Parts: sequence; C-alpha cells; structure tokens
Amino acid sequence: MAQEINELETEVSEEVTVMGSATTLINGFADRLRDAGVDPAKLAKLQSDLDTSGNALAAAVAANTPGEPAQG
Repeated sequence: MAQEINELETEVSEEVTVMGSATTLINGFADRLRDAGVDPAKLAKLQSDLDTSGNALAAAVAANTPGEPAQG
C-alpha cells in the first residue's frame, strides 16, 4: 500500500507541474501577441511557437489521459 501511495504522490506532483507550466504558457499568450504588434515576422514566429507549444501540450494531455477522451 505504501508503494501505491508513493506512486500516486509522484503522479500528483507531476500533474501539478504540468498544469502550472500550461497556465504560464497560456497566460503569456496575450503579452506575446501584444508585443508582436503588427510585425509580420514576429507574428509568424509567435504562430510557430504557439503551434509547437500547443502540440506539446496536446501530446502530454493525450499521454496522461486514461481511456477514450469524451466526445463533445
């Protein structure tokens, strides 16, 4: 039983870290968009960064979601 509790504690800690990172990423979107202004190169870089971050976040969620995702 102690092993299971330790494993659960580790999982919870990892999830909290991932959620904190996602929150930081999402909160930074508005600032980065505002900083990009109307500069096409900055906007293209922002789009690329968002695609990369979004794909990484989606992969992390999918890898850590048991069973079939709910259909909306």
